[in-house]
Amino acid sequence: MRTEEKAAVKNSIGRLIFVALSVLIQIAWFVMLVIKLNDYSAGISLLMSALSLIVVLLIYGNHENSAFKMLWIMLIMAFPVLGLCLYTLLGRPSIYSWMRKHFEKIDKKLDSKLIQKPEVMDRLTEENLAVANQARYIFNYGKYPIYQNTDVIFYDNASKGLEAQKEALRCAEKFIFMEYHAIEDEEAFDGIKQILIEKAKQGVEVRVFYDDIGSIGFINTDFIKRMEKAGIQCRVFNPLVPVLNVFMNNRDHRKITVVDGKVGFTGGYNLANEYFNITHPYGEWKDTGIRLEGDAVKSLTVLFLEMWNSIKETDTDYDQFLPDIPYQAKEQGYIQPYGDSPLDDEPMGENVYMNIIKNAKHYVYFMTPYLIISDEMKRELVLAAKRGVDVRIITPGIPDKKLVYQLTRSYYAGLVKDGVRIYEYTPGFLHAKQCVSDDQIGTNGTINLDYRSLYLHFENGVLLYDCQAVHDIKKDFENTFALCADVTEQYRSGRSTVLRIGQCILRLLSPLM
Repeated sequence: MRTEEKAAVKNSIGRLIFVALSVLIQIAWFVMLVIKLNDYSAGISLLMSALSLIVVLLIYGNHENSAFKMLWIMLIMAFPVLGLCLYTLLGRPSIYSWMRKHFEKIDKKLDSKLIQKPEVMDRLTEENLAVANQARYIFNYGKYPIYQNTDVIFYDNASKGLEAQKEALRCAEKFIFMEYHAIEDEEAFDGIKQILIEKAKQGVEVRVFYDDIGSIGFINTDFIKRMEKAGIQCRVFNPLVPVLNVFMNNRDHRKITVVDGKVGFTGGYNLANEYFNITHPYGEWKDTGIRLEGDAVKSLTVLFLEMWNSIKETDTDYDQFLPDIPYQAKEQGYIQPYGDSPLDDEPMGENVYMNIIKNAKHYVYFMTPYLIISDEMKRELVLAAKRGVDVRIITPGIPDKKLVYQLTRSYYAGLVKDGVRIYEYTPGFLHAKQCVSDDQIGTNGTINLDYRSLYLHFENGVLLYDCQAVHDIKKDFENTFALCADVTEQYRSGRSTVLRIGQCILRLLSPLM
């Protein structure tokens, strides 16, 4: 094991700096132009003030999350011209219309490929109406069915998941799909890369997909050339360009591997050294994942195909990647992979979490690297605690982003005073995104308890009910609690005025973090 030295990694940080400066210059130019016009005439100034008031009223009346509305309203009211300019450039919902139509076109073709078996839903309705209603919500608004005939293996350590993935990749016969927010072309990925190269030589169709921002600190644009030279198809999502483009704020945060449509993997970990404790930039890294085998893998395949074709729609026959594979599961639990998109105005990741909290009777536990939540989420957590549910949240003990860590801690006091218990993972950074409730239901995937995951990123998760993996996740929580510091009492006491003011400012900016 070694300590990571970011400077030694061949990456695209220089490109990131150049793009950021280019965009800032474009914004500054636009703002200065409007300010100059505003100073030129009292009539224009009055018009801008009136327009700012109208825009504030429109923002107040729309259906966005209140934290996003508050940020824009305060900015426009405090600095009418600057705020209005920035909102015009970055805040209008219509900005996404072109990208929304693009994804709707792809999803229209893919949605019909996932069918909800009525007998599965009927059985679940008889067993647990609350969970069936949750599953119906996910299918009705996301088009992701709930399945049986699927076996699930939970990995309480990312390294275990990585080794299982390698084993599955070695067995690939037809295709391999891999989609990750971050890929680092170092030791952890190298073991996978060698398998992918060998499989490509054998005629297996291999596709690798990564997010530009997520990987920008690890690899440069030569990565695609090296992959394609080795026979591996490779695409990058939403590449940075030195032109103002608000969609650059929306990233692909999903983590998916699919092998032949038979086996699928997802979870919290990316394919970079720190996730597997090869390097230790933030102490001991804690991450988890799951393996699916059986019917539910179809949904992971569709999630991958959606993002792959969003770059360039080259697949004309989706059925070849969605075969009906004979399989007999060892257990008959319920599994529902699902995706979340910032383009459909449906915060599915947050709603799934809130439904689990709402229906909790005995306990509900969460692991999240960041705790930056909406008023709605806070209210559900607090109400559960008030009605006697054991509500616990585990966050990191060592931060990867210090400012975001301070923002995470700013939420503690408001939660613990009403009975929520907060734990910090003292060995290092906790990156797992999972929850479990009442020994019956749980989730595992990529969705953090923060605004970026819940509102701005493309995400995925898996809802699990009445299967062994739920009990394994519960056991992982119990083992992790033993490694944590219970900081609940520490945050029950009052905060200084200066600290509260600083935290209020951070909270105002929380939708941007």
